Amino acid sequence: MGPHPAVAEVRRAVRTSLADLPPGALVLVACSGGPDSLALAAALGFVAPRAGLRAGLVTVDHGLQEGSAERAERIAALAPDLGLSPARVLRVNVGSEGGPEAAARRARYAALDRAAAEEDAAAVLLGHTRDDQAETVLLRLARGSGTRSLSAMAEVSGVYRRPLLAIPRRITETACAALGLTPWDDPHNHDVRFTRVRVRRRLLPLLERELGPGIAEALARTARQCREDADALDEWAERAYLAALSPVLKRVEAEVGEPVAGRAHAVPGAEGARPAEPAGDGATGFADGETASAPGPVGLAVPRLEELPAAVRRRVLRRAAVTAGSPAGALSAKHLTEAERLITEWHGQRRVDLPGGVTVERRYGTLIVARAHP
Repeated sequence: MGPHPAVAEVRRAVRTSLADLPPGALVLVACSGGPDSLALAAALGFVAPRAGLRAGLVTVDHGLQEGSAERAERIAALAPDLGLSPARVLRVNVGSEGGPEAAARRARYAALDRAAAEEDAAAVLLGHTRDDQAETVLLRLARGSGTRSLSAMAEVSGVYRRPLLAIPRRITETACAALGLTPWDDPHNHDVRFTRVRVRRRLLPLLERELGPGIAEALARTARQCREDADALDEWAERAYLAALSPVLKRVEAEVGEPVAGRAHAVPGAEGARPAEPAGDGATGFADGETASAPGPVGLAVPRLEELPAAVRRRVLRRAAVTAGSPAGALSAKHLTEAERLITEWHGQRRVDLPGGVTVERRYGTLIVARAHP
């Protein structure tokens, strides 16, 4: 007799997610003890040895609730029974910048980044489900986000993988019950002070009642379509960036007195640093987690930019701003719209200031994006 259908579905999702990894690679699962990550951990423990992979568990103690340290130790202690080794507890200090949810997320991902590097893990599995994806889309719709942000969470983002994005939460809960696992019910998941909890407990059920069932599935489908569109636009914008850069490299180098950032500073296409959360408001721009390896001034030929659709042109501007040293997380649609006016509504206006001390100026048919000199 085979496994329960819910268990089989989660295992199949994990097997598919890991199919490209080489034999002997280490895969870590981030487990909070909730039904999603617990079902994921159990599936990894079953799938990994059969796929010739090693599998371990990490759990993050945010220190935000009484007894969190003991709870984290109990979660780590489950690892041997699930076939997972090593098992590590990652203790973090959560700040306050950006609110409690954002601060906890930053601390959690920083700890997971370090653990993946220290263990030389090929992948870290995260337990986000289709319901989480739907909640993320609604949260970003409320912010007035663009295509990249509405694409929400990627199945693969650098070292991070989310095998359960197509699976509803009820399947993970059923899988845990079928395996005799008792998930931890985090009190924070019921605290309506948190925006995501209000979306989960109030908004999504209201939409289901008023618009009919299948809202979460439809929102997750929207995210997939937005990601495909955003990827295509980003690819177009990268080609346009290089085409606009080529004619003016030497001229701008002479102007600013230093090498210009160009082809050697490509922005990664994956959401390496923070896979679940696009930089800034996500209204425009390249893939999440973008960075410039060595910031420097950028020069772009205005005629090349004038012929581009607005969605592509603003992506090119964002690419140039990040390459010049502007923090991706601080760049907003408003910043890029102001910079775009130097191309589309040019009448001799002064430079545009961007975050990070970067400025955008138009000189003799060239858009120069560079840090301002004192």
